[in-house]
Amino acid sequence: MITTLIRRELLDNLMTFRFAVAVFIMLLLVVANTAVLIKDYERRLAAYNTALKTERQQLQERKTYSSGSLDVARPPNPLSIFNVGLDKRLGNEIWISYAFVPTLWDARMRGTTNPLLNLFSSIDIVFIFEVVLSLIALIFAYDAIAGERERGTLRLVLTHPVRRGHILLAKYISAMSCLLVPLLISLLLAVILLTTSTAISLSTGDFLRIGGIILSSIVYLSVFYFIGMLISAVTRRTGTALMLAMFVWGFWVLVYPNAVLAAIAPPEASQPRMVSAYEEIKQIWEAFDRERKQFLANDAFPGEDPDFGMVDVDPNWIWGSGHEYFHKDSSTLRYDYHAVSNIDKLSEASKPQVPHAQDYYRFLGPQIVNAAERAWLVRKQALEAIFVQPAIVDRILLRGSPVGMYDAATQAWVGTDLRGLRDFFEAARRYRRTLIDYYYDKNAFGAEQWFSADKGAVDWDSLPQFSFQRVDVATNAKRALPDVCILVMLNIILFVIIFLIFIKSEV
Repeated sequence: MITTLIRRELLDNLMTFRFAVAVFIMLLLVVANTAVLIKDYERRLAAYNTALKTERQQLQERKTYSSGSLDVARPPNPLSIFNVGLDKRLGNEIWISYAFVPTLWDARMRGTTNPLLNLFSSIDIVFIFEVVLSLIALIFAYDAIAGERERGTLRLVLTHPVRRGHILLAKYISAMSCLLVPLLISLLLAVILLTTSTAISLSTGDFLRIGGIILSSIVYLSVFYFIGMLISAVTRRTGTALMLAMFVWGFWVLVYPNAVLAAIAPPEASQPRMVSAYEEIKQIWEAFDRERKQFLANDAFPGEDPDFGMVDVDPNWIWGSGHEYFHKDSSTLRYDYHAVSNIDKLSEASKPQVPHAQDYYRFLGPQIVNAAERAWLVRKQALEAIFVQPAIVDRILLRGSPVGMYDAATQAWVGTDLRGLRDFFEAARRYRRTLIDYYYDKNAFGAEQWFSADKGAVDWDSLPQFSFQRVDVATNAKRALPDVCILVMLNIILFVIIFLIFIKSEV
Protein backbone atom coordinates (compact mmCIF):
# COMPACT_ATOMS: atom_id res chain seq x y z
CA MET A 1 0.00 0.00 0.00
CA ILE A 2 2.80 2.44 0.85
CA THR A 3 4.29 1.85 -2.59
CA THR A 4 0.99 2.83 -4.18
CA LEU A 5 0.84 5.95 -2.02
CA ILE A 6 4.39 6.95 -2.98
CA ARG A 7 3.65 6.43 -6.67
CA ARG A 8 0.50 8.50 -6.41
CA GLU A 9 2.20 11.37 -4.55
CA LEU A 10 5.18 11.26 -6.90
CA LEU A 11 3.02 11.57 -10.00
CA ASP A 12 1.05 14.40 -8.42
CA ASN A 13 4.24 16.36 -7.72
CA LEU A 14 5.93 15.65 -11.04
CA MET A 15 2.91 16.83 -13.02
CA THR A 16 2.70 20.19 -11.26
CA PHE A 17 3.80 23.52 -12.69
CA ARG A 18 5.86 24.26 -9.56
CA PHE A 19 8.12 21.26 -10.26
CA ALA A 20 8.93 22.49 -13.77
CA VAL A 21 9.55 26.01 -12.46
CA ALA A 22 11.77 24.70 -9.68
CA VAL A 23 13.96 22.74 -12.10
CA PHE A 24 14.20 25.64 -14.56
CA ILE A 25 15.04 28.27 -11.93
CA MET A 26 17.62 26.14 -10.15
CA LEU A 27 19.42 25.14 -13.35
CA LEU A 28 19.42 28.71 -14.62
CA LEU A 29 20.70 30.25 -11.37
CA VAL A 30 23.30 27.62 -10.50
CA VAL A 31 24.78 27.22 -13.99
CA ALA A 32 24.91 30.95 -14.70
CA ASN A 33 26.36 31.73 -11.28
CA THR A 34 28.91 28.91 -11.50
CA ALA A 35 30.25 30.38 -14.74
CA VAL A 36 30.68 33.78 -13.03
CA LEU A 37 32.29 32.19 -9.96
CA ILE A 38 34.77 30.25 -12.10
CA LYS A 39 35.82 33.49 -13.82
CA ASP A 40 36.23 35.13 -10.41
CA TYR A 41 38.34 32.20 -9.18
CA GLU A 42 40.54 32.35 -12.28
CA ARG A 43 41.10 36.06 -11.66
CA ARG A 44 42.05 35.45 -8.05
CA LEU A 45 44.32 32.57 -9.03
CA ALA A 46 46.08 34.77 -11.59
CA ALA A 47 46.60 37.44 -8.90
CA TYR A 48 48.00 34.78 -6.58
CA ASN A 49 50.46 33.49 -9.19
CA THR A 50 51.51 37.05 -10.00
CA ALA A 51 52.10 37.73 -6.30
CA LEU A 52 54.32 34.64 -6.03
CA LYS A 53 56.41 35.68 -9.03
CA THR A 54 56.70 39.29 -7.87
CA GLU A 55 57.74 38.32 -4.37
CA ARG A 56 60.36 35.93 -5.72
CA GLN A 57 61.80 38.62 -7.96
CA GLN A 58 61.87 41.16 -5.15
CA LEU A 59 63.57 38.68 -2.83
CA GLN A 60 66.33 38.04 -5.37
CA GLU A 61 67.00 41.79 -5.48
CA ARG A 62 67.72 41.88 -1.74
CA LYS A 63 71.34 41.23 -0.86
CA THR A 64 71.50 40.87 2.93
CA TYR A 65 69.78 38.64 5.46
CA SER A 66 68.34 41.61 7.36
CA SER A 67 66.48 42.77 4.25
CA GLY A 68 65.12 39.30 3.53
CA SER A 69 61.60 39.60 4.95
CA LEU A 70 58.99 38.31 2.52
CA ASP A 71 55.27 38.08 1.85
CA VAL A 72 53.43 34.77 1.68
CA ALA A 73 50.08 34.43 -0.02
CA ARG A 74 47.11 32.17 0.56
CA PRO A 75 45.96 30.44 -2.62
CA PRO A 76 42.26 30.82 -3.47
CA ASN A 77 40.13 27.83 -2.53
CA PRO A 78 38.60 26.20 -5.65
CA LEU A 79 35.65 24.95 -3.59
CA SER A 80 34.85 28.50 -2.49
CA ILE A 81 32.63 28.46 -5.58
CA PHE A 82 30.18 26.47 -3.46
CA ASN A 83 30.45 28.61 -0.31
CA VAL A 84 32.83 31.57 -0.39
CA GLY A 85 32.55 32.06 3.37
CA LEU A 86 35.49 34.15 4.61
CA ASP A 87 37.73 33.30 1.67
CA LYS A 88 37.37 36.78 0.13
CA ARG A 89 36.60 38.70 3.31
CA LEU A 90 39.80 38.05 5.26
CA GLY A 91 43.23 39.03 3.98
CA ASN A 92 45.13 36.60 1.80
CA GLU A 93 48.66 37.95 2.06
CA ILE A 94 50.87 38.29 5.13
CA TRP A 95 54.35 39.61 5.89
CA ILE A 96 56.83 37.09 7.32
CA SER A 97 59.79 38.32 9.37
CA TYR A 98 61.82 37.07 12.32
CA ALA A 99 60.85 40.35 14.05
CA PHE A 100 57.09 39.96 13.63
CA VAL A 101 54.51 37.22 14.34
CA PRO A 102 51.65 37.37 11.80
CA THR A 103 47.98 37.33 12.85
CA LEU A 104 44.56 37.86 11.30
CA TRP A 105 44.95 41.55 12.12
CA ASP A 106 47.87 41.97 9.78
CA ALA A 107 46.63 40.26 6.62
CA ARG A 108 45.87 42.32 3.57
CA MET A 109 43.97 41.67 0.36
CA ARG A 110 46.00 41.02 -2.75
CA GLY A 111 45.14 41.93 -6.33
CA THR A 112 42.75 44.35 -7.94
CA THR A 113 39.01 43.83 -7.82
CA ASN A 114 36.28 44.28 -10.34
CA PRO A 115 33.27 45.74 -8.45
CA LEU A 116 30.75 44.46 -11.00
CA LEU A 117 32.23 40.97 -10.97
CA ASN A 118 32.35 40.96 -7.17
CA LEU A 119 28.67 41.89 -7.06
CA PHE A 120 27.74 38.64 -8.82
CA SER A 121 30.51 36.45 -7.38
CA SER A 122 29.35 37.22 -3.83
CA ILE A 123 26.31 35.00 -4.54
CA ASP A 124 27.67 31.47 -4.27
CA ILE A 125 25.92 28.17 -4.92
CA VAL A 126 25.09 27.51 -1.27
CA PHE A 127 23.48 30.96 -1.03
CA ILE A 128 21.16 29.99 -3.90
CA PHE A 129 20.25 26.78 -2.07
CA GLU A 130 19.72 28.65 1.21
CA VAL A 131 17.31 31.14 -0.32
CA VAL A 132 15.71 29.60 -3.40
CA LEU A 133 15.69 25.88 -2.64
CA SER A 134 14.33 26.39 0.88
CA LEU A 135 11.48 28.45 -0.61
CA ILE A 136 10.76 25.73 -3.17
CA ALA A 137 10.66 23.11 -0.38
CA LEU A 138 8.05 25.16 1.51
CA ILE A 139 6.00 25.61 -1.65
CA PHE A 140 6.01 21.83 -2.14
CA ALA A 141 4.96 21.23 1.47
CA TYR A 142 2.48 23.94 2.44
CA ASP A 143 -0.53 22.13 0.89
CA ALA A 144 0.65 18.55 1.47
CA ILE A 145 -1.95 17.98 4.19
CA ALA A 146 -4.04 21.16 4.24
CA GLY A 147 -4.67 20.91 0.49
CA GLU A 148 -5.96 17.35 0.65
CA ARG A 149 -8.00 18.13 3.73
CA GLU A 150 -9.54 21.15 1.97
CA ARG A 151 -10.32 19.16 -1.18
CA GLY A 152 -11.66 16.19 0.78
CA THR A 153 -9.26 13.68 -0.79
CA LEU A 154 -7.58 12.99 2.57
CA ARG A 155 -10.88 11.75 4.03
CA LEU A 156 -11.32 9.51 0.98
CA VAL A 157 -7.83 8.02 1.37
CA LEU A 158 -8.39 7.30 5.05
CA THR A 159 -11.54 5.28 4.24
CA HIS A 160 -9.06 2.61 3.07
CA PRO A 161 -6.96 0.56 5.51
CA VAL A 162 -4.05 3.01 5.38
CA ARG A 163 -1.95 4.09 8.31
CA ARG A 164 -1.54 7.79 8.79
CA GLY A 165 2.17 7.35 9.32
CA HIS A 166 2.42 5.74 5.88
CA ILE A 167 0.65 8.74 4.35
CA LEU A 168 3.18 11.11 5.87
CA LEU A 169 6.08 8.91 4.82
CA ALA A 170 4.77 8.66 1.26
CA LYS A 171 4.36 12.41 1.00
CA TYR A 172 7.86 12.98 2.35
CA ILE A 173 9.57 10.45 0.08
CA SER A 174 7.79 11.62 -3.05
CA ALA A 175 8.31 15.34 -2.38
CA MET A 176 11.98 14.91 -1.47
CA SER A 177 12.53 12.83 -4.60
CA CYS A 178 11.17 15.70 -6.68
CA LEU A 179 13.20 18.28 -4.78
CA LEU A 180 16.38 16.27 -5.25
CA VAL A 181 16.03 16.50 -9.03
CA PRO A 182 16.85 20.24 -9.31
CA LEU A 183 19.37 19.98 -6.46
CA LEU A 184 21.40 17.11 -7.88
CA ILE A 185 21.18 18.13 -11.54
CA SER A 186 22.30 21.68 -10.79
CA LEU A 187 25.17 20.41 -8.64
CA LEU A 188 26.17 17.92 -11.32
CA LEU A 189 26.29 20.66 -13.95
CA ALA A 190 28.31 22.86 -11.57
CA VAL A 191 30.85 20.07 -11.03
CA ILE A 192 31.07 19.48 -14.80
CA LEU A 193 31.81 23.17 -15.34
CA LEU A 194 34.47 22.99 -12.63
CA THR A 195 36.19 19.99 -14.14
CA THR A 196 36.22 21.54 -17.62
CA SER A 197 38.01 24.66 -16.35
CA THR A 198 41.75 24.56 -17.02
CA ALA A 199 42.45 26.63 -13.89
CA ILE A 200 40.71 24.24 -11.49
CA SER A 201 42.03 20.84 -10.54
CA LEU A 202 39.87 18.80 -8.17
CA SER A 203 41.39 16.02 -6.09
CA THR A 204 39.69 12.95 -4.69
CA GLY A 205 39.40 14.79 -1.38
CA ASP A 206 37.62 17.67 -3.14
CA PHE A 207 35.01 15.29 -4.56
CA LEU A 208 34.48 13.86 -1.07
CA ARG A 209 34.01 17.40 0.23
CA ILE A 210 31.46 18.04 -2.52
CA GLY A 211 29.73 14.85 -1.37
CA GLY A 212 29.59 16.34 2.12
CA ILE A 213 28.03 19.51 0.70
CA ILE A 214 25.39 17.40 -1.08
CA LEU A 215 24.61 15.52 2.14
CA SER A 216 24.28 18.78 4.07
CA SER A 217 22.07 20.25 1.33
CA ILE A 218 19.70 17.27 1.40
CA VAL A 219 19.36 17.44 5.18
CA TYR A 220 18.82 21.22 5.04
CA LEU A 221 16.21 20.84 2.31
CA SER A 222 14.46 18.17 4.35
CA VAL A 223 14.20 20.52 7.36
CA PHE A 224 12.34 23.14 5.35
CA TYR A 225 10.05 20.54 3.82
CA PHE A 226 9.16 19.31 7.31
CA ILE A 227 8.58 22.91 8.45
CA GLY A 228 6.16 23.35 5.55
CA MET A 229 4.46 20.04 6.33
CA LEU A 230 4.10 21.05 9.99
CA ILE A 231 2.41 24.27 8.92
CA SER A 232 0.16 22.28 6.61
CA ALA A 233 -0.75 19.88 9.43
CA VAL A 234 -1.83 22.61 11.87
CA THR A 235 -3.86 24.70 9.38
CA ARG A 236 -7.15 23.99 7.67
CA ARG A 237 -6.82 26.19 4.61
CA THR A 238 -4.06 26.31 2.01
CA GLY A 239 -4.19 30.11 1.87
CA THR A 240 -3.41 30.32 5.58
CA ALA A 241 -0.71 27.68 5.24
CA LEU A 242 0.94 29.57 2.37
CA MET A 243 0.99 32.85 4.29
CA LEU A 244 2.49 31.15 7.36
CA ALA A 245 5.07 29.38 5.21
CA MET A 246 6.15 32.66 3.61
CA PHE A 247 6.39 34.31 7.02
CA VAL A 248 8.52 31.47 8.43
CA TRP A 249 10.75 31.48 5.35
CA GLY A 250 11.24 35.25 5.49
CA PHE A 251 12.06 35.15 9.20
CA TRP A 252 14.50 32.21 9.20
CA VAL A 253 16.20 32.95 5.88
CA LEU A 254 16.22 36.76 5.69
CA VAL A 255 15.39 38.43 9.00
CA TYR A 256 17.05 36.29 11.68
CA PRO A 257 20.55 35.89 10.12
CA ASN A 258 20.79 39.60 9.32
CA ALA A 259 19.51 40.56 12.77
CA VAL A 260 22.21 38.40 14.40
CA LEU A 261 24.93 39.90 12.20
CA ALA A 262 23.76 43.41 13.09
CA ALA A 263 23.58 42.64 16.81
CA ILE A 264 27.09 41.17 16.97
CA ALA A 265 28.81 44.13 15.31
CA PRO A 266 32.27 44.92 16.74
CA PRO A 267 31.53 46.66 20.07
CA GLU A 268 32.93 50.07 20.92
CA ALA A 269 34.08 48.54 24.20
CA SER A 270 36.91 46.85 22.27
CA GLN A 271 38.80 50.15 22.04
CA PRO A 272 40.05 50.03 25.67
CA ARG A 273 41.18 46.43 25.10
CA MET A 274 43.18 47.51 22.04
CA VAL A 275 44.75 50.41 23.95
CA SER A 276 45.67 48.06 26.79
CA ALA A 277 47.28 45.61 24.36
CA TYR A 278 49.18 48.45 22.69
CA GLU A 279 50.55 49.60 26.05
CA GLU A 280 51.69 46.07 26.95
CA ILE A 281 53.43 45.69 23.60
CA LYS A 282 55.04 49.10 24.00
CA GLN A 283 56.46 48.04 27.36
CA ILE A 284 57.89 44.88 25.80
CA TRP A 285 59.75 46.86 23.14
CA GLU A 286 60.88 49.47 25.66
CA ALA A 287 62.42 46.68 27.76
CA PHE A 288 64.09 45.38 24.61
CA ASP A 289 65.44 48.85 23.85
CA ARG A 290 66.95 49.17 27.30
CA GLU A 291 68.84 45.91 26.77
CA ARG A 292 69.95 47.11 23.33
CA LYS A 293 71.27 50.38 24.72
CA GLN A 294 72.98 48.58 27.59
CA PHE A 295 74.79 46.34 25.12
CA LEU A 296 75.95 49.35 23.08
CA ALA A 297 77.15 51.06 26.24
CA ASN A 298 79.19 48.04 27.33
CA ASP A 299 80.61 46.78 24.01
CA ALA A 300 84.15 47.46 22.82
CA PHE A 301 83.11 50.20 20.36
CA PRO A 302 83.20 53.67 21.94
CA GLY A 303 79.88 55.45 22.29
CA GLU A 304 76.35 54.14 21.64
CA ASP A 305 76.21 54.57 17.88
CA PRO A 306 74.00 51.74 16.47
CA ASP A 307 75.45 52.18 12.96
CA PHE A 308 79.07 52.11 14.20
CA GLY A 309 79.94 54.96 11.87
CA MET A 310 79.54 52.66 8.86
CA VAL A 311 76.76 54.61 7.13
CA ASP A 312 75.80 58.24 6.77
CA VAL A 313 72.56 58.85 8.66
CA ASP A 314 70.17 61.53 7.43
CA PRO A 315 70.34 64.28 10.08
CA ASN A 316 66.59 64.89 9.66
CA TRP A 317 65.91 61.42 11.14
CA ILE A 318 66.58 60.88 14.85
CA TRP A 319 67.04 57.44 16.41
CA GLY A 320 64.31 56.99 18.99
CA SER A 321 63.52 54.42 21.63
CA GLY A 322 62.75 50.87 20.57
CA HIS A 323 63.01 50.39 16.83
CA GLU A 324 61.90 53.65 15.27
CA TYR A 325 63.17 56.81 13.64
CA PHE A 326 61.46 60.20 14.10
CA HIS A 327 61.56 62.98 11.54
CA LYS A 328 62.43 66.41 12.95
CA ASP A 329 59.95 68.36 10.86
CA SER A 330 56.90 66.09 11.07
CA SER A 331 55.20 63.40 13.07
CA THR A 332 56.32 60.75 10.56
CA LEU A 333 57.47 57.55 12.23
CA ARG A 334 59.68 55.06 10.45
CA TYR A 335 60.01 51.62 11.97
CA ASP A 336 63.36 49.85 11.56
CA TYR A 337 65.27 47.40 13.70
CA HIS A 338 68.61 48.15 12.06
CA ALA A 339 70.66 51.23 11.53
CA VAL A 340 72.96 49.20 9.30
CA SER A 341 71.35 47.04 6.61
CA ASN A 342 71.67 46.18 2.96
CA ILE A 343 75.08 47.84 2.37
CA ASP A 344 76.36 46.99 -1.09
CA LYS A 345 80.00 47.88 -0.56
CA LEU A 346 81.85 48.72 2.64
CA SER A 347 84.38 51.52 2.62
CA GLU A 348 87.91 50.83 3.81
CA ALA A 349 87.29 53.05 6.83
CA SER A 350 84.22 50.99 7.77
CA LYS A 351 85.80 47.54 7.66
CA PRO A 352 87.42 47.72 11.14
CA GLN A 353 83.93 48.24 12.57
CA VAL A 354 82.54 45.05 10.99
CA PRO A 355 83.35 42.80 14.02
CA HIS A 356 81.58 45.27 16.34
CA ALA A 357 78.50 45.24 14.08
CA GLN A 358 78.56 41.43 13.96
CA ASP A 359 78.66 41.20 17.76
CA TYR A 360 75.81 43.72 17.94
CA TYR A 361 73.52 41.85 15.57
CA ARG A 362 74.49 38.47 17.01
CA PHE A 363 73.08 39.82 20.27
CA LEU A 364 70.25 41.84 18.75
CA GLY A 365 68.72 39.16 16.49
CA PRO A 366 67.66 36.67 19.22
CA GLN A 367 66.51 39.55 21.41
CA ILE A 368 64.20 40.80 18.65
CA VAL A 369 62.87 37.27 18.09
CA ASN A 370 62.06 36.88 21.80
CA ALA A 371 60.45 40.34 22.02
CA ALA A 372 58.32 39.61 18.96
CA GLU A 373 57.18 36.32 20.54
CA ARG A 374 56.18 38.08 23.77
CA ALA A 375 54.35 40.78 21.80
CA TRP A 376 52.57 38.04 19.85
CA LEU A 377 51.15 36.53 23.04
CA VAL A 378 49.65 39.92 23.93
CA ARG A 379 48.29 40.45 20.43
CA LYS A 380 46.89 36.91 20.39
CA GLN A 381 44.85 37.50 23.54
CA ALA A 382 43.55 40.82 22.19
CA LEU A 383 42.69 39.22 18.85
CA GLU A 384 40.76 36.45 20.58
CA ALA A 385 38.83 38.90 22.75
CA ILE A 386 38.05 41.52 20.10
CA PHE A 387 37.46 39.46 16.96
CA VAL A 388 37.48 35.69 17.45
CA GLN A 389 35.17 35.39 20.46
CA PRO A 390 32.46 37.67 18.93
CA ALA A 391 32.73 35.63 15.73
CA ILE A 392 32.19 32.42 17.72
CA VAL A 393 29.20 33.94 19.54
CA ASP A 394 27.88 35.11 16.19
CA ARG A 395 28.14 31.58 14.78
CA ILE A 396 26.42 30.08 17.85
CA LEU A 397 23.50 32.50 17.55
CA LEU A 398 23.21 31.84 13.81
CA ARG A 399 22.69 28.17 14.67
CA GLY A 400 19.27 29.24 15.91
CA SER A 401 18.26 29.07 12.25
CA PRO A 402 18.57 26.10 9.86
CA VAL A 403 20.22 28.55 7.46
CA GLY A 404 22.99 29.24 9.97
CA MET A 405 23.63 25.56 10.60
CA TYR A 406 23.67 24.76 6.88
CA ASP A 407 25.97 27.66 6.11
CA ALA A 408 28.37 26.65 8.90
CA ALA A 409 28.39 23.02 7.75
CA THR A 410 29.11 23.84 4.11
CA GLN A 411 31.80 26.37 5.06
CA ALA A 412 33.45 23.66 7.15
CA TRP A 413 33.31 21.16 4.26
CA VAL A 414 34.81 23.72 1.88
CA GLY A 415 37.34 25.13 4.34
CA THR A 416 36.24 28.77 4.10
CA ASP A 417 35.11 29.02 7.73
CA LEU A 418 37.11 30.84 10.41
CA ARG A 419 38.99 27.70 11.41
CA GLY A 420 39.86 26.99 7.80
CA LEU A 421 41.25 30.50 7.34
CA ARG A 422 43.13 30.36 10.65
CA ASP A 423 44.91 27.27 9.34
CA PHE A 424 46.72 29.56 6.90
CA PHE A 425 47.96 31.87 9.64
CA GLU A 426 49.07 28.89 11.69
CA ALA A 427 51.07 27.72 8.66
CA ALA A 428 52.54 31.23 8.29
CA ARG A 429 53.67 31.23 11.93
CA ARG A 430 55.21 27.76 11.53
CA TYR A 431 57.04 29.01 8.45
CA ARG A 432 58.36 31.97 10.42
CA ARG A 433 59.82 29.56 12.98
CA THR A 434 61.37 27.54 10.14
CA LEU A 435 62.88 30.74 8.78
CA ILE A 436 64.33 31.63 12.20
CA ASP A 437 65.78 28.14 12.58
CA TYR A 438 67.35 28.58 9.15
CA TYR A 439 68.96 31.84 10.32
CA TYR A 440 70.33 30.12 13.42
CA ASP A 441 71.69 27.21 11.38
CA LYS A 442 73.42 29.64 9.02
CA ASN A 443 74.62 31.81 11.94
CA ALA A 444 73.01 34.60 9.93
CA PHE A 445 72.59 37.05 12.81
CA GLY A 446 76.34 37.12 13.42
CA ALA A 447 77.40 37.02 9.78
CA GLU A 448 78.64 39.99 7.81
CA GLN A 449 76.01 39.15 5.21
CA TRP A 450 73.38 40.14 7.76
CA PHE A 451 74.00 43.79 6.99
CA SER A 452 76.48 43.91 4.09
CA ALA A 453 76.85 42.39 0.64
CA ASP A 454 80.53 43.34 0.55
CA LYS A 455 81.52 39.65 0.28
CA GLY A 456 78.62 38.66 -1.93
CA ALA A 457 74.84 38.62 -1.84
CA VAL A 458 72.82 36.03 0.07
CA ASP A 459 71.86 32.89 -1.84
CA TRP A 460 68.08 32.99 -1.45
CA ASP A 461 67.60 29.73 -3.37
CA SER A 462 68.57 27.86 -0.21
CA LEU A 463 65.83 29.60 1.77
CA PRO A 464 63.01 27.28 2.97
CA GLN A 465 59.93 27.66 0.77
CA PHE A 466 56.49 28.39 2.16
CA SER A 467 53.67 26.04 1.26
CA PHE A 468 50.11 25.88 2.49
CA GLN A 469 47.93 22.81 2.14
CA ARG A 470 44.30 22.63 3.14
CA VAL A 471 43.42 20.20 5.92
CA ASP A 472 42.41 16.67 4.99
CA VAL A 473 38.83 15.55 4.42
CA ALA A 474 38.62 13.90 7.84
CA THR A 475 39.26 17.26 9.52
CA ASN A 476 36.66 18.97 7.32
CA ALA A 477 34.17 16.25 8.25
CA LYS A 478 34.99 16.61 11.94
CA ARG A 479 34.26 20.34 11.72
CA ALA A 480 31.08 19.97 9.64
CA LEU A 481 29.34 16.96 11.19
CA PRO A 482 28.16 18.67 14.42
CA ASP A 483 25.98 21.05 12.40
CA VAL A 484 24.87 18.27 10.07
CA CYS A 485 23.90 16.11 13.06
CA ILE A 486 21.89 18.98 14.56
CA LEU A 487 20.02 19.32 11.26
CA VAL A 488 19.36 15.56 11.26
CA MET A 489 18.03 15.74 14.82
CA LEU A 490 15.85 18.67 13.81
CA ASN A 491 14.42 16.54 10.99
CA ILE A 492 13.56 13.75 13.43
CA ILE A 493 11.97 16.11 15.94
CA LEU A 494 9.86 17.80 13.26
CA PHE A 495 8.68 14.46 11.86
CA VAL A 496 7.66 13.24 15.33
CA ILE A 497 5.73 16.46 15.98
CA ILE A 498 3.98 16.27 12.59
CA PHE A 499 3.11 12.62 13.19
CA LEU A 500 1.63 13.31 16.63
CA ILE A 501 -0.44 16.22 15.29
CA PHE A 502 -1.61 14.33 12.23
CA ILE A 503 -2.77 11.16 13.99
CA LYS A 504 -4.83 13.18 16.48
CA SER A 505 -6.31 15.65 14.00
CA GLU A 506 -9.79 15.31 12.57
CA VAL A 507 -10.13 14.95 8.83
